[in-house]
Amino acid sequence: MKVIPIKGTIISNDDRWIYDWLDWEATAPKDVVLPESGEPIEVHINSGGGDVYAGSEIYTALRSYPGDVTVKIVGIAASAASVIAMAGDTVEISPTAQIMIHNVSTQVNGDHNTLLHEAGVLEGFNKSIASAYVHKTGKALDDLLGLMNKTTWFDAESALNHGFVDKIMFTNEVAPTLVASETPMIPSDFIEKMRSAMTPDIDKIAELVADKLEAKLPEKQNENTDKTVPKGFGLFMF
Repeated sequence: MKVIPIKGTIISNDDRWIYDWLDWEATAPKDVVLPESGEPIEVHINSGGGDVYAGSEIYTALRSYPGDVTVKIVGIAASAASVIAMAGDTVEISPTAQIMIHNVSTQVNGDHNTLLHEAGVLEGFNKSIASAYVHKTGKALDDLLGLMNKTTWFDAESALNHGFVDKIMFTNEVAPTLVASETPMIPSDFIEKMRSAMTPDIDKIAELVADKLEAKLPEKQNENTDKTVPKGFGLFMF
């Protein structure tokens, strides 16, 4: 299985050269080379984030990939890197790793009109970023924008409980079933226990059915009279 590392700062393709020159760890969209075969891949993430546009490009490439994508957060997936992490068909996190989400930021100079315009642009980008979280977690957009506004950190367990990941690595802990309902629902673990307890003994059921039929059918007129199933008696498969 091919492993694609997402390590260091998320940068644009144009900035790749200076990180190479400085020998600094970074990931640009052109570094994410996906197999043409469509084979399953693993994406290992340890990044504090970086360029929003580059992060979006990597996220989109992974979401568009026809093969199965397993994301493993091995250190940190913060900011733009947390968006990339949401592209996995399955997202796993190390018990020692963390996810961080926050608002998009920028640097801008100008008068009040320029600054007000930029504020609107940033709010729009926050919604764009949050849409990746919405798709993965199933949470409401406003709830996620609130978490981003507070700069929220998730350890492995809280990331699992909030739906950002599907599994904690090296354990049997998987994401709980999320429900959006105003009416009571029977817990899934209770249903499974009941299903196991109620698994029928087919031979015993057949014996009980035969006894019921014999009790309901009229006495035989003679030795050659056949027993038939009463009209309307259904057969069921459990």
